Amino acid sequence: MVIWLRQTRFTSLFSSLPFSKPFKSISPFPKTTPNSPHFLSHHTLISPFLPSYPNKSNNPSKYPKPTLKFLPNQSHLHNSSSLSFYHSDPNTHKTQNPRSNKIRSKPKPITNPPPDSPQFHLSLSQLPPRFTPQDLCKTLALQKHPLICLQIFNWASQQPRFRHDISTYLITIKKLGSAGLIDQMDYVINQALALPIATTETFFNTIIYFYTEFRKLSKAINVYKLMKKSKDPSSRPSVRTYNLLFAALLSRGTNSYINHMYMETIRCLFKQMVADGIGPDIFSLNSMIKGYVLSLHLNDALRIFHQMGSVYNCSPNAYSYDYLIHGLCAQGRSKNAMELYREMMSKGFIPSQKAYNSLVNCLAIVGEVEEAVRILWEMNEKRRLADCITYRTVLDAICRQGRVGDAMSLLRELQEKDLLGGQTYKKLLYGLQDDYGDSDG
Repeated sequence: MVIWLRQTRFTSLFSSLPFSKPFKSISPFPKTTPNSPHFLSHHTLISPFLPSYPNKSNNPSKYPKPTLKFLPNQSHLHNSSSLSFYHSDPNTHKTQNPRSNKIRSKPKPITNPPPDSPQFHLSLSQLPPRFTPQDLCKTLALQKHPLICLQIFNWASQQPRFRHDISTYLITIKKLGSAGLIDQMDYVINQALALPIATTETFFNTIIYFYTEFRKLSKAINVYKLMKKSKDPSSRPSVRTYNLLFAALLSRGTNSYINHMYMETIRCLFKQMVADGIGPDIFSLNSMIKGYVLSLHLNDALRIFHQMGSVYNCSPNAYSYDYLIHGLCAQGRSKNAMELYREMMSKGFIPSQKAYNSLVNCLAIVGEVEEAVRILWEMNEKRRLADCITYRTVLDAICRQGRVGDAMSLLRELQEKDLLGGQTYKKLLYGLQDDYGDSDG
């Protein structure tokens, strides 16, 4: 039942893309009008393309509080994945759920200020009699309380000689989105899109970013569609727009089946980007590689990797190699993984802890024990930590060759060099003794 629901959500999302089957256009942002200039209550907006989550509500308190960094740096793709094929991250042993790192804590509740709060009147007193949008932007930027910012924004809307421009809408959206006030942010977005004001790529990208932070992926896709229809070249999607969507789609999957469905959407977006003449950057290409790895399409990931320089004029970085090495090791392709590992080291890149652990595990499993031990010591030199599963896999591989004494010697050497804690050492030692005996011969 869960898989069926996720597939339904994917189908709805994919069918709304501009390059899919045509459908009747419906505005994703229903018009709303507050009863007073001080619109402070939660006002639920439902998009016709927004699929509902099972057992979840649209309460903004259910969603993570976004970071204050409005448009994060996307110079590279963060080396993180919800899948773990061969090893477990030692830093996650103390957490109850591996996904809890992605789902941040609930935002702190924001108390509604009174309509005639002193902060509100103080901010108004700082505005000149005939203030401009630039003056209002400065006042909103200095105001720390997001709901008072919304009060000031609505108050300014009622002034007969004032008209909001894109800058006042943008800073208000940032203030509300950063505070986790998704419904109030929707209200301001609806106002901005309903008026004939000049929009920019930054304005749309900011909206997409906050929608993806609140897991409103369908609304983010609808904003992307509005950008595609825009006649203003400065408001059309850029590589930053596509990168925001790639990152959001890659964070949705929890297993290879779900990643396979979302990867089809990423692939179509990537084709649309290239068809529009937008050159992908390293983040876009790494997103494609990571998506293909997570969906278990390693040959497609390798194809993108080999086209990076010749087709897209972009050199691979350490993350490109890390994703591929991890994915190849997950499928037992140790030879291909070692080729990429040597190429990576020759370019001066150091594999990540995840890629190192995957490589050592893969080599030990296929019987290349000596190479696995060599890379295990290399990890220590490169300041990369091996986890308990990696150590146990290497020790088991040595013991299966009838070299129990060598395995015990390696275990003691690891302890002498302070690579193993006391509890981990005892766990590994007792495990070897139970499975193979305590012989040192």
